[in-house]
Amino acid sequence: MARPLRLLMCPPTEFTVRYEINPWMDASRPVDTARALTQWETLRASYVAAGHTVETIDPLPGLPDMVYAANGATVVGGAAYEARFFVAERREEGPAYLARLAALGYVTHPAEHVNEGEGDLLLAGDVLLAGTGWRTERAAHAEAARALGVPAVTLELVDARFYHLDTALTVLRAEGGSVDVAYFPGAFSAASQETLQRLFPDALLASEADAAAFALNALSDGERVWLGAGAPAWQERLRERGYTPVPVDVSEILRGGGSVKCCTLVLR
Repeated sequence: MARPLRLLMCPPTEFTVRYEINPWMDASRPVDTARALTQWETLRASYVAAGHTVETIDPLPGLPDMVYAANGATVVGGAAYEARFFVAERREEGPAYLARLAALGYVTHPAEHVNEGEGDLLLAGDVLLAGTGWRTERAAHAEAARALGVPAVTLELVDARFYHLDTALTVLRAEGGSVDVAYFPGAFSAASQETLQRLFPDALLASEADAAAFALNALSDGERVWLGAGAPAWQERLRERGYTPVPVDVSEILRGGGSVKCCTLVLR
């Protein structure tokens, strides 16, 4: 069953690619910011049409990656754990997101350790799946667990293309004691693959082609799965699993190395 969601998004009015901080970015190619804004608005409107609540944050001048709201914090049980960005280009985003979450009524927790929010910290039922290897320090996992009151399970990412956990793993359902996830095994170390197999023996496994199309950078409400429009084969896999895919063209936004989930912070 679908669960109502409260979400936070940031319009891409500042979006461009003027530096390269992940393998997907190419600063030599001009960005159509107006097209990115149209795509973002289509995604936002789709959430609202499905009955979800979307809050927004105004982008700060000179911060083109603020559109990737999922990286801005991690929010569980009314508590918001601050993002402390690894890359210098994005470090001003963390305080801005934390201030907005405080204004929305969340209890805020500053971070001492480097982490990139829900990009690497995904709630899966009663555990926090915590990515490391590229952007988030292992020490942040314990700090997040304390701030949010949820035990963390460390997962090591080993492929630079999948620099955040939410590019390699999707939580499809996490209600009523039932957790369903999808992931690309090749993004994880051997030990972390064993952990995932133990925790989620019936997980839906994605191919490298699916993952490279950002099919796993998706948002699910337990019934519908919003994802980029570039992975039709994965959409069929989701239908076979019992979900309704909601493809959205985010091709311009994707040029910064983020898709649907990156644009969407879940407020719990």
